[in-house]
Amino acid sequence: MIRVNGITLEEEAILQEMQYHQGADQREAMIRAGESLVIGELVRQRAAELGLEAGADGEFLDALLDAEVTVPEASEEDCRRYYEQNPERFCSSPLVAARHILIVAAKDDETERLQAEDKAKAILEQLKNSPELFAELARQHSSCPSKETGGELGQLSRGQTVPEFEQQLFRCEPGLVPDPIPSRYGFHVAMVDQKVDGRQLPYELVSQRIHDYLHDRVKRKAVAQYIQTLIAEADIEGFDFEQPQGPLLQ
Repeated sequence: MIRVNGITLEEEAILQEMQYHQGADQREAMIRAGESLVIGELVRQRAAELGLEAGADGEFLDALLDAEVTVPEASEEDCRRYYEQNPERFCSSPLVAARHILIVAAKDDETERLQAEDKAKAILEQLKNSPELFAELARQHSSCPSKETGGELGQLSRGQTVPEFEQQLFRCEPGLVPDPIPSRYGFHVAMVDQKVDGRQLPYELVSQRIHDYLHDRVKRKAVAQYIQTLIAEADIEGFDFEQPQGPLLQ
């Protein structure tokens, strides 16, 4: 049984709330459900003390934050400093025009993967001596539909292929990639035909995005601190916020 300033949270309510919370096991899900209900009750009680009404979504938190929490706006200086300190976050995606030959192998079949890697290495050796054979070898050996166009993948930007293949491909300079690239699908013999590096986006183009991000980050911190204050001032029985905290308080 959990009590929040004398108000009992029934076990049935906690069990219903559990469906909205994931955990490594049932106990963790129950802890997260209990945390959510306790915080919700604290917010409801404080809103009632101030005579606040619920918003359109039936929740009191936004009204309570408007009444009691001041969230400072990110200044122009803050935004420019963040832009200058995190240049990698504000670059256009690099582009790569590439071809590949996929030697397929199940990710959990060690024998098949060893055989696929050996075959990929053999094809790679052929291409080191005769790169003009790439399209022909793709049609003969690749398990990707791109074999019908000589292994052409077209122009790729980040996020268009599986991460493990993309990470290796985008590091390579134009030419035949010197080693087969492993992925969940097997091994790729790849050729980079063209590479265009990403470019720094001008501050004016991303300033609003930076402002919104910094404001949201400050707001989340302010909300967490406010909820911690409500918890510290409350009489809570049957629930211990000293245990590892769930996502609501992080």
